Amino acid sequence: MAKTKSPKTFILDTNVILHDPTCINQFQENNIVIPLAVIEEIDHFKRGSQVININAREFARTLDSITGSTLFNGGISLGKGKGKVRIVITKGLSAEIRQVFREDNPDHRILSAAYDLQLEGNSKEKIILVTKDVNLRMKAKALGILAEDYTTDRVGSIDELYSGKEIVESFDDELLQKFYQSPFEVSAKSIFKKIKTEVVANKYFILKNSNRSVLAKYNQEEEIFRKVDKQPTYGILPRNAEQTFAVDALINPGIPLVSLTGKAGTGKTLLALAGALAVRKYYRQIYIARPIIPLSNKDIGYLPGDVESKLAPYMQPLWDNLKVIQDQYKETDKNHQAITTMIKEEKLVVEPLSYIRGRSLQRIYFIVDEAQNLTPHEIKTIITRAGEGAKIVLTGDIYQIDHPYLDTLSNGLSYLIDHFKGQKLYAHVNLEKGERSELAELASNLL
Repeated sequence: MAKTKSPKTFILDTNVILHDPTCINQFQENNIVIPLAVIEEIDHFKRGSQVININAREFARTLDSITGSTLFNGGISLGKGKGKVRIVITKGLSAEIRQVFREDNPDHRILSAAYDLQLEGNSKEKIILVTKDVNLRMKAKALGILAEDYTTDRVGSIDELYSGKEIVESFDDELLQKFYQSPFEVSAKSIFKKIKTEVVANKYFILKNSNRSVLAKYNQEEEIFRKVDKQPTYGILPRNAEQTFAVDALINPGIPLVSLTGKAGTGKTLLALAGALAVRKYYRQIYIARPIIPLSNKDIGYLPGDVESKLAPYMQPLWDNLKVIQDQYKETDKNHQAITTMIKEEKLVVEPLSYIRGRSLQRIYFIVDEAQNLTPHEIKTIITRAGEGAKIVLTGDIYQIDHPYLDTLSNGLSYLIDHFKGQKLYAHVNLEKGERSELAELASNLL
């Protein structure tokens, strides 16, 4: 008779809950322990309009709905096939923990709870602390406590992350010629015979040989590869193949979800803004937003001045990009004036992401810049709120993350790319070629 596997006990840190307020549903048949110190921290985070405040309130409601009038004493079942959740009260730091860590703070109370549970439990029971805080994991391991990151929403490998594009060398010349003849498309069946690479909906290709090359996109519904032409977009002309692909996705009404990744200077934010302006007549408003991740992750309340002056440094890069586009035209030009009018009439809104939360996203062209600083749960919240006729564009650099508990594998942008790859309503382009000054590009690569 096969031995039944003993359920593990996972102790959750506050940052896991703030990262994913649905986390207690992700541990299968295993049990969950939440130290009272965590509940106290969650209570502290409930007030405010930032994403972590909203997540704190959501978790509190979830926990309340699970428990009802039941007491936590013996743990409360999370449902069929799942374990139990309970809250443990720690009476300050245990003597052993106090010998190592003199300071009484929430992190050390959580460690103390894990340490005490390990002493109380049987030798076969696995007690594991789950935290996104690297230092806390190291402290736990130093005390002999198993500790791990919350990996439910992590991408498997960054090297295998979908780039949205591919170069195919030594491509059949006869087929390439067909792309330059009306209707500027080739049947997918013909192409599939010539290439051995993975082909998914809205993937872009550079098909080339020694004589010529063509930019093309795979249309899954029509089962064709269609030629993609370089075209100016509200005064901005794509400078390379990647930017040409990006523009194609940005102005295509049949693709309501687009993501652009790349280091600074690849043009992702500029192209997203230009694309939105180029197709503005199809949308009620253009929203441009970015999450606010202050220096050292202190709340902006620490900064001097009123709310507007506190937020200005975070939003200025968006205004700078908008100015670049506007300056492509003379002040007397209707396209220059149109941007000024749109801002004045609030047809074009530049605001922190938390300010836009709760607004209707019907027929909105919604650009979220610096999306690598969002959690998978936050990305999901944004996309699931998209109304009829909306288009959502997420831009960011997955190697430049300011959020203390996210990395290249766990941020929401990487998670989105990994999960939406191949969907007909989605297109992604990773921009690799920088288009800034030679000095700026050299610094970006060397420093």
